[in-house]
Amino acid sequence: MDPSKNHIPGMEPNKNYSSSNNNANSSVQNQEKTENQQKKQPSKEEMEKIKKDLEKIKTFLNKKYKYIQGIGILPQQSIPQFIEEEEAPKESENHTHLLVLIPEDKKKNLEKIKNETLEELKKTEHDVWLHVKPVTEIWEYCLDSKFELFSAIAMAYPLYDKGIFGALRVSEIHKSLVLQKFEKYIVSYVLGGSLIRGDAIKTSDVDVFIIINDTDVKRMPRVELKERLRSIIYQYVSEAASMAGVQNKLEPQIYLLTDFWEAVKDAHPVIFTFIRDGVPIYDRGTFMPWKSLLKMGKLKPSPEAIDMFMSMGDNTRKRAERALLDIVIQDIYWGVITPSQALLMLYGSPPPTPKQVVPDMKKIFHEKEKMLEKKYIDILEEIVVKYYKGFEHGKVKKVSGKEVDKLLDDMEIYTKRLKELRGQIEKRAQEKTIEQLYNDIMDLLKPITGMKSQNSVLEHFEKDFVKKGKFSNQHLRTLKDIIKARDEFKKGKTSSHKIEQARRKGGTLVNDLIEYSQRCELASLEKGKINLKYKGKNKESKTQEKIASLINCEDASYLFKEDKILKLTNKVQETNLEEANKAIEKQKKSSKEVKIKPEIFDLLKKELGDYEIIFE
Repeated sequence: MDPSKNHIPGMEPNKNYSSSNNNANSSVQNQEKTENQQKKQPSKEEMEKIKKDLEKIKTFLNKKYKYIQGIGILPQQSIPQFIEEEEAPKESENHTHLLVLIPEDKKKNLEKIKNETLEELKKTEHDVWLHVKPVTEIWEYCLDSKFELFSAIAMAYPLYDKGIFGALRVSEIHKSLVLQKFEKYIVSYVLGGSLIRGDAIKTSDVDVFIIINDTDVKRMPRVELKERLRSIIYQYVSEAASMAGVQNKLEPQIYLLTDFWEAVKDAHPVIFTFIRDGVPIYDRGTFMPWKSLLKMGKLKPSPEAIDMFMSMGDNTRKRAERALLDIVIQDIYWGVITPSQALLMLYGSPPPTPKQVVPDMKKIFHEKEKMLEKKYIDILEEIVVKYYKGFEHGKVKKVSGKEVDKLLDDMEIYTKRLKELRGQIEKRAQEKTIEQLYNDIMDLLKPITGMKSQNSVLEHFEKDFVKKGKFSNQHLRTLKDIIKARDEFKKGKTSSHKIEQARRKGGTLVNDLIEYSQRCELASLEKGKINLKYKGKNKESKTQEKIASLINCEDASYLFKEDKILKLTNKVQETNLEEANKAIEKQKKSSKEVKIKPEIFDLLKKELGDYEIIFE
């Protein structure tokens, strides 16, 4: 390759001097060499300007050559290796090296791409050295064990990437992490799959094969070694992807060296493919000999391996029959069981076991609710009872493809009907929700308003409670919305959203009505009440004046003290509001005169200490 073809402005190829050159020429040559070596690296501002100019080159290349795989800037520290590899002029060591990657089948256009790119580079003011390479040349570096060149390309700064740079970078970082942790165990780290075939994209998985040397392990079993290293290697996968900043996911396949040789001896097709197509990015002199032997036809299957692979066809029918049976007893069975369980739970039943699904579906949805037709129960019973249980009891040992097709069709019909059934169940639930809410509110309003019909209740609630400020206009609107939602639901015109909205607002109305009713009940307790002032302790144990109330009934007196209700007879005992209210209601209906027994005052003295009676 003629190095001068890579030349762009600001860069002159090496001058060739004859043996007759005098000492002055030699001095000039040495001085030029020293100046080139001492040339400073570009500053941050200069680097940004270089990138900006190279962005224009990227735009030019992408517009004209849409098949370009990637464009990147090579790391500065790797430049001497590329100069040596391509016999480029020494002074290019201080230039920016631009790498353009193209597919192998476009290799014929390489010179054209290079020349046109150099013309564009002349328009820039920077020293740039151009490399245009087919992707396969990267693999050639690896096959020649020039792994440092691969590393440099992998860590290039990508200006444009169809996926190649990202895949190389994540594999290089992962390899470095793995080697840093336990280099002495790693024999080879090899790339394969779509990346080597040349059809990788930004989201393609990156297949890597890692071979571990287990021949010198004495402290632990080989399998334990493999699992320990495997867990660490897999932990590094996400770390490498994060560090690389790519979407490509590494897919490591890990082999012990002895197992690998066993697979080679048995001529395992996967291993042969791996050796044939794989490209090592790290190798301790093991993988490349295998590759060479395979290429020379020296890796051949043993007679035992031939017999083994030939015999695999003998069991094809059995495997196919087992696969068909697995479809029935796994996929189709769970395909009807799981949605059936879901609907039973939606209905309100406890989560049923698989064995209970058929009788529960039949009992609840077919017999009780009459929501599911018999033909769907028959489908469920056939799949569960005839096939699944038949398999469990050894009665069903194989199924035909025709049977599987029919069962798949039946499963589809059954699950489609279950989706409709779900809508029916949810509609029933909505009906119960709106009806229950309506009844709860009416049960609270009828005693308060003294009315029985809906219209009368609504009229009196607005006239006697809303307009008099006992309830707000929002309460009235909520009540009307609930009545409207109930009417529309009965006509089939409402939606689940409106039902849910009515339920939320109705909950607030119910709570406010309950609170009002309780206030009314407490108000009835005020009649015949004696207020008592006494001294008690607060939360800080300080003495302060407090008020208690005493209500006298025929059989007992009730003392309402702070947060307690005490019943006073010939002794003091705690009670609750319900019991006190019943006694007071009974007293209100009685015509007997209530007298306070003298011992009540003794009990009050004992309970309150010194107290005063307050008259209002």
